Amino acid sequence: MHQHYSDEEGEEASLQNTGPDTHVHVTTTSNTQEVNPSSQEATDKKMTLEEVKRAGRVERQRKREERRRQQSDSDSESEYLVGKLAEITLTVKEPDEVEGTGLIYDERMLRHKNLWDENYPENPSRISTAFQRCCELGLVERCTRLEAQHSTEDMILLQHSQELIEKLKQTTEMNVEGLKAESIKYDSVYFNEWTFECSLLALGSTVELMEQILKRKVRNGMALVRPPGHHAMENEFCGFCLFNNVAIAAKHALDNLKLKKILIIDWDVHHGQATQQMFYDDPRVLYFSIHRYEFGKFWPNLRESDYDFIGEGKGMGYNINVPLNQTGMADHDYLAVFHQILMPVAFEFDPELVLISAGYDCAIGCPEFNPELVLVSAGYDSALGDPKGQMGVTPATFAHLTHKVMSLAQGRVAVILEGGYCVKSLSESAALTLRTLLGDPCPRIPPAQEPCDSITESILNVIKVLRPYWKCLQYQGFTSDPCPYEEVNQSPPKADVKFVTEENKPSSYPECLEPTRVEEYYEEDRKYSPIIERLIARTDLSKARNRTCIAYDEGMRAHSSKSSYYHPEAPDRITRIFDKHAEWGLTQRCTRVETRMATEAELTLVHSSAYVEEVKSFEEKNPFELQKLERKFQSIYLCRDSYFCARMAAGFVLDVVDNVLTGQSQNGVAIVRPPGHHAECTKAMGFCFFNNIAIAAKYAQSKYNVKKILIVDWDIHHGNGTQRQFYDDPSVLFISLHRFDRGFFYPATPEGQSTMVGEGDGTGYNVNIPWNNGPMGDPEYIAAFQQIVMPIAYEFGPELVLVSAGFDAALGDPLGNYLVTPIGYGHMTHMLSSLANGKVILALEGGYHLVAISNSMAMCTSILLGDACPHLPYSKPNNSAVECIRNVLDVQKEHWKSLKFQVNIKTDEETQKDQSSTESQRSLEDDEIKKIHEIAEKLSNIQVIQDSENPREDIVVPKGEEMPGLFPCSVLYTTIHKT
Repeated sequence: MHQHYSDEEGEEASLQNTGPDTHVHVTTTSNTQEVNPSSQEATDKKMTLEEVKRAGRVERQRKREERRRQQSDSDSESEYLVGKLAEITLTVKEPDEVEGTGLIYDERMLRHKNLWDENYPENPSRISTAFQRCCELGLVERCTRLEAQHSTEDMILLQHSQELIEKLKQTTEMNVEGLKAESIKYDSVYFNEWTFECSLLALGSTVELMEQILKRKVRNGMALVRPPGHHAMENEFCGFCLFNNVAIAAKHALDNLKLKKILIIDWDVHHGQATQQMFYDDPRVLYFSIHRYEFGKFWPNLRESDYDFIGEGKGMGYNINVPLNQTGMADHDYLAVFHQILMPVAFEFDPELVLISAGYDCAIGCPEFNPELVLVSAGYDSALGDPKGQMGVTPATFAHLTHKVMSLAQGRVAVILEGGYCVKSLSESAALTLRTLLGDPCPRIPPAQEPCDSITESILNVIKVLRPYWKCLQYQGFTSDPCPYEEVNQSPPKADVKFVTEENKPSSYPECLEPTRVEEYYEEDRKYSPIIERLIARTDLSKARNRTCIAYDEGMRAHSSKSSYYHPEAPDRITRIFDKHAEWGLTQRCTRVETRMATEAELTLVHSSAYVEEVKSFEEKNPFELQKLERKFQSIYLCRDSYFCARMAAGFVLDVVDNVLTGQSQNGVAIVRPPGHHAECTKAMGFCFFNNIAIAAKYAQSKYNVKKILIVDWDIHHGNGTQRQFYDDPSVLFISLHRFDRGFFYPATPEGQSTMVGEGDGTGYNVNIPWNNGPMGDPEYIAAFQQIVMPIAYEFGPELVLVSAGFDAALGDPLGNYLVTPIGYGHMTHMLSSLANGKVILALEGGYHLVAISNSMAMCTSILLGDACPHLPYSKPNNSAVECIRNVLDVQKEHWKSLKFQVNIKTDEETQKDQSSTESQRSLEDDEIKKIHEIAEKLSNIQVIQDSENPREDIVVPKGEEMPGLFPCSVLYTTIHKT
């Protein structure tokens, strides 16, 4: 229910909230905020709840006055500063206001075409049809249109020679015969009189898009440009490419705009050998290429395109090639590459910008196959149906790949078109990429299949050579025993492969004048066109009218402890969270759901009727009886309003489920209490009465016929109640990340160990990630998501994602003593939001530091609303977490084929020495971290209390001060983030 102040109450509220940052929320009812008329019980209860609230306000005012007197006696400035320093570590600024997706397209670039072969694959329809498809989907009108620019010669000279510029200039004056004569000098290149201008436009537009992103005029963007660029070398045109658009833009950002780290992702099916050459010794650029190779038999037929070419000099480890050694690679193979290599390394690299060489020639039907900035060479010739790529990546998967890299570089991602020669597949792939940049949900794709053995070998080989350079690649065992994948035991190259070298490459390429084999080309088109049409028809591009719905009602404050004012599961938890949402402007952007109570029939979807009646009986008992009854339960306090509030909490979560599954909102947040994930069928425990998330899952199944539900529980305590409810149910995948401490942390049962994988038909559908030894923070949780949660989730393919969003693993929490920051929670939310067409619902569970939970849940809501992920600095997961993740992988790989990469890799003697050196360095780092923790423990010997000047903000004072009325173990800030 929503609070209605009388004049007297409004005056009292205004007097109580006089702090400079205080936001007073005097809520008047509106159409979206009214109590559900069908919930008559909520209306009848209203006066009683108002009396409780009024009494609570008076009591809180008395406590604040008492603390004000206590604080006035303290004149220790140093103690105050130490406290404030700790408080600053919990402070998170509100979301970045940079919005908008830039789009560059200019019809002048259509003038570049082959004058002697109208069927040539690199033709104007590549970008015109892609732009048309973006218009059909209503994407162009939602973009910020940026004007195409001509590049300057000074810009070109950043990566190319003056001689090359002059050669291209000369083509403007040539006749057709002269153009042919010039074209045969280069591998797969043609010219016409407009080629020079189009090349200037393609490069200038790439740089313009990047600069607008870096100037914060737009958050991200796409440039539909041609000719492509990633094969163009310093002094040579090559592979349809004249100027290397992405490489020049990156060089400009580094040298002129003073960026320090750029990630270039090249998913074009052809290796971008020229981009690799330009940054091969430069540690400022992480170049990542996934390309068709076939052990060197596929164009450009270079030895340097293999996995063991990892950079040189200072750039060692900053060049990553993932060679695809067979055709037909599909969605699950590309997802595996991103999960196992790209995203872990990219998080560690921590770029300022991401540039994507977005070739779509790996797409189905194509005849070819942390950053400060992410540049994507977006070739789409790996798309299904591309006649050059001969791969099978569906258009929808490019949306998922794009979504993943949008978590880097605070969302600064520039997608630059490269290849892609099946126009239908290219157009759909590019459009869905742009749709994702605009913030639309990723289309749901079928459950991921088992990655093929060939891609498994490539991934393991990449890990084998890069592990000494990247701390994140440490989940495989390195031994002298052979790897079960034979190719991993070998060293390249293959003996029967003839590579192109400077010595043996042709002096001319007359084949470029031969007409395209139209019959062969159209045969491929006829083969794949119906498949692509079916894919397009089956891809659900629907999105809800509203982005995010939110559930909150002050009526849930009525559940409170009568025996201890400082009980951690306090009414202020939800109020402070909601106030933070309002402070950040999130509530105004969300749709409020109506208050409603869960019916007894809904509660019995999970709980027994007898148990529901038992909880209901609390309403009739006096305080003495309730206090006596508390002894029956584990970690539970009772009051007469406990049943009412627990029903409201469950009802709110169901209301959010209704809102999302009926298409009113894309996702939702339920700020509810009491929590629920410990509640079992017949037992309340751990502050929980009714299992809100479990009830929501059962409700979604029964009312909406949802076939697959993923429940992720990141509360620091194991969700024993939820696990028990679905332990034999294969329709619900339950994944819990929790502090376990070998079974000694609450709820202190063996049910939370990693070997508890489900039973019967549900075997494998229960995944426990039990942390032991020491505080875990962002690095450990992000690693678990990358290595375990996301691969399994994609293989499962949920229709709905429910999150038991407890924030007691947050930095500063008095019960959890872990180190997860609000930004860490934001990144986890971003990862999950790529699933289930964005149908993700967060329901509050635990979390007992008011500043931490407020910032953390507000951050999650911000991400669900489409805001960019804030910068998350990288640090190495601790050894205990690595061991835990390895153990879980060993257990779960028997049930999930996406985890097949957990194998031993054979190493030679030299590599073994490097590995030993690396392990020794890690040991030294761990010793340093231990020392930091010792210092942190001394500095953080403090406690958190309410600020009398600002009742909903905390202050921090040294622990051990004798303060009358202060609970001896009140909220203690006992950890400082190790970085």
